[in-house]
Amino acid sequence: MSQRHRNQDLAPAPRADLRAHAHNERHRVNSELHLVVEAVQHGTEPLDVIEPGQAWKPVHHHDAERGKEKSRRQPLKHWKTKDWKRRKAVRRQRALAWHALG
Repeated sequence: MSQRHRNQDLAPAPRADLRAHAHNERHRVNSELHLVVEAVQHGTEPLDVIEPGQAWKPVHHHDAERGKEKSRRQPLKHWKTKDWKRRKAVRRQRALAWHALG
């Protein structure tokens, strides 16, 4: 079931606002990277230039509670992934080929 309506206290920002904010952040970082390239091309040492980083991230990227919740989940079961038997057989054949050579 969807997790969207679990916490009624915290109303998420409208999707259009989040997308606009993310777009503005990408544009800011790309503009600053362009200035860094220009500075390096005009003689500044690459190690002396400060690279721009993200100043804003959506809430779900730095929410501690969400990270704790994800860490409690069960790990991925390899036998439930697609084609695990085929991969196992390919590995066995490769190991036998290496064993025959050595």
